[in-house]
Amino acid sequence: MAGPTTAERGARRPSRRPKGASGPPSGGPGARPRRLPGLRVLLIGLAAAALAAGVIWLLYGSDWLRVERVRVTGADALTSRQVRAAAEVPMGAPVVSVDTDRIEARLRQRLPRIDSVEVSRSWPRGVTLEVTERRAVLILRKGSRFVEVDREGVRFATVDEAPKDVSRLELTVDGAASLRRFPTDRLVEEAVRVRGQLPAKVAADTRTVAVRSYDYIALELTGDRTVIWGSPEDGEAKARALTALMKGVPKARHFDVSAPTAPAASMS
Repeated sequence: MAGPTTAERGARRPSRRPKGASGPPSGGPGARPRRLPGLRVLLIGLAAAALAAGVIWLLYGSDWLRVERVRVTGADALTSRQVRAAAEVPMGAPVVSVDTDRIEARLRQRLPRIDSVEVSRSWPRGVTLEVTERRAVLILRKGSRFVEVDREGVRFATVDEAPKDVSRLELTVDGAASLRRFPTDRLVEEAVRVRGQLPAKVAADTRTVAVRSYDYIALELTGDRTVIWGSPEDGEAKARALTALMKGVPKARHFDVSAPTAPAASMS
């Protein structure tokens, strides 16, 4: 009698499974259907894209986050209206699109009185302009008006009336040769430098800083007192010498610290 055929033997042979495997054979009855791994990734991607589109619309397309007000802080001599006009903040534009760097540059260019400015977005509907103005440490007469000079020697504004409690700067330079070596801008900077080197009490009493040349700067103080400072060099030593002279000879009216190692004081 003929034995089973090769096909029949293969049909009877049990399916091979890895040693130790449990559960129904793969593909057999009770097997769990496999999920497509790309479907979950696709759904996450679609959700992220929808979220990003919503955020972009909120920032750029909606009416909720648009510029409606501009706030100015720190303005003193300048008015808030002047600052806002120079800033030209685009009203009605999306807050996120405001170019803060360009506004800052525009303010410094158009309003020289501004020393520094910080422009920031004030969510949800505003922009803040935080201004720091220059302060005059010297005042230079120009015809019937006055030019304000700050601590860096910048001549930043011309006014009709001299500010109170600000020392005047007098430039009476002798000779064109001196100006060629030390032009007016340099001499103004050196006058400011000397003003910053003075002891606090002397600075408060200084009414005039007179500059004839780089090597000859003098001070006129309250009480008809004068100080020959000389050049801007050795400022710390000169300040110490002047302080000592004023303490040692309190009734003196004339002080010379142009050579700080050999200072002098006199009654007239």
